[in-house]
Amino acid sequence: MSTTSTTPTTRPGAAQRLAALVESTLGGPLPLRLRTWDGSEAGPPEGPVVVLRSRRALRRLLWQPGELGLAQAYITGEIDVEGDLAQGLRTMWAAAGERPHTPRLGLTDVARAGGTAVRLGAVGPRPPAPASQARLRGGLHSKARDRAAISHHYDLSNDFYRLLLDETMAYSCGYWASDEPDFTPADAQRAKLELICRKLDLVPGARLLDIGCGWGSLTLYAAERHKAQVTAVTLAREQAAHVREQVRERGLTHCVEVVCQDYRDITGGDYDAVATVEMGEHVGDAEYPAFAAALHRLVRPRGRVFVQQMSRGAKAPGGGAFIEAYIAPDMHMRPLGSTVALLEGAGLEVRSVESLREHYVRTVAAWHRTLEERWDDVVRLVGEETARVWRLYLVGGALAFEERRMGVDQILSVRPAVGGDAGMAATPRDWYEGLDRL
Repeated sequence: MSTTSTTPTTRPGAAQRLAALVESTLGGPLPLRLRTWDGSEAGPPEGPVVVLRSRRALRRLLWQPGELGLAQAYITGEIDVEGDLAQGLRTMWAAAGERPHTPRLGLTDVARAGGTAVRLGAVGPRPPAPASQARLRGGLHSKARDRAAISHHYDLSNDFYRLLLDETMAYSCGYWASDEPDFTPADAQRAKLELICRKLDLVPGARLLDIGCGWGSLTLYAAERHKAQVTAVTLAREQAAHVREQVRERGLTHCVEVVCQDYRDITGGDYDAVATVEMGEHVGDAEYPAFAAALHRLVRPRGRVFVQQMSRGAKAPGGGAFIEAYIAPDMHMRPLGSTVALLEGAGLEVRSVESLREHYVRTVAAWHRTLEERWDDVVRLVGEETARVWRLYLVGGALAFEERRMGVDQILSVRPAVGGDAGMAATPRDWYEGLDRL
């Protein structure tokens, strides 16, 4: 009588099962190393490691596949990345064909994913959205909803933005006029502010309307350095309080007025110059023609209008699922050419367009370094979940500008007088001289 011995086989761990599913979906090898809650690992040995800390992470992705589900799992700590987060995101997007969206799944793919989830014990009720996710009510871009959207992002607290930003409190793309190592993020912001004032041709006594003034960096700079009379407008109460405090401390009450209101409620006009720095993204797609018309109405003939605004390509307008859910609700970015067309359609003449895309890579990278250096203080102030929101936002944002999925541009236009006089020299003076020595 003979006996046959069998060698026990090792059952694949959760990482191996998920790797097989991902490879089948992507049509190629797993691009990153994966470690799961059971300690199993799969994927290449080098580079960042994606860590799934619990079955809950997989359940969240089943209920919310794509960018938003991944973001929610990262924000809650159910998914983490060991190593360079930027390199991890870059690798994942490259593996998905340079698209920040999940490949479209067929019925077979869905059935396979469901079967894997069942075997891994990940099936269950939908996990609640993280507390930091925006929850807005009311009609899209109604005044009340816009106020709530702005408050969600900008009223996080002045103390938080003081931790994140430099002493200028400028929360927009800087202008890196020098590559010298001692040229700081604050220097880049001052160069940007000076460049804006030069493009607007501000002279002492000029009336400037600053729509979406933020924490007042342009308002204060134009009043102090160029002796302009500035009306600063914001929807964010925290910002308005900060700017008013700075106006009092700097002795500028005679030349700066701070107004907390919607741009649609601005009355008057005949301003010598109007500026809106990274505010137009919050206006909305359908509402932008009216916004452009307001810019035209508010500036005098031969007056200048300056718009600094982020953009996205025609194939992916909007803000993106993560940004709209956690950072800037209802945000809409469009292609640069569409914005130029809307401004010209309102009667403005566009005279200069300058891309600052590479400048934003450096600006956002500087904010991210500050976030990491002050991580413990940030967590104490806003909590770890919100801190992780901002880490993902800054890392992903810098990468989006680097890879040209997002852009940012300065658009200078004028309101021509009757007969076509733009009040502008055919060859503008040198706007850029000495920006590295401010």
